[in-house]
Amino acid sequence: MIEVLVITISNPLLIGIYENKKLIKEHKLDGKTSDLLPSLFEQLLKDYNIDKIIYVNSPGSFMAIKIAYIFLKTISIIKNIKLEACEGFEFNQNSPIKALGKKYFIRNENEVKVDFLEKECIIHDFKLPMCIEKYNFNEETLPIYNLPAV
Repeated sequence: MIEVLVITISNPLLIGIYENKKLIKEHKLDGKTSDLLPSLFEQLLKDYNIDKIIYVNSPGSFMAIKIAYIFLKTISIIKNIKLEACEGFEFNQNSPIKALGKKYFIRNENEVKVDFLEKECIIHDFKLPMCIEKYNFNEETLPIYNLPAV
């Protein structure tokens, strides 16, 4: 079974190819989601028989999340590939994720809030896991924005 994990909420974009839940190939791409995803997926669809695509649908760059969702949802429909989603906190050791200005998304248990960082706060980079077996991915794939209306 081939699964693709897509993390577009930070730069570089991270795309992992997993075979039987184990990471077999990793792509780190600098640039805009809208420029990078189409060309990369064109090649991935030629090279692999993809069974599932998983993407990060919250929190982070709203534009990157929207673009990733629309693009990946379209691919999943056209190619009959299962699409699932998860939170970005799963892949950065639950550390804060950049929001707006000097504010960050911070997860406390089951709640995500937007706030300034405390001085001693450590921010971890996003990393693709070596194995995705322990993760609970969600079949509800719509983007989750986590910010109140302005």
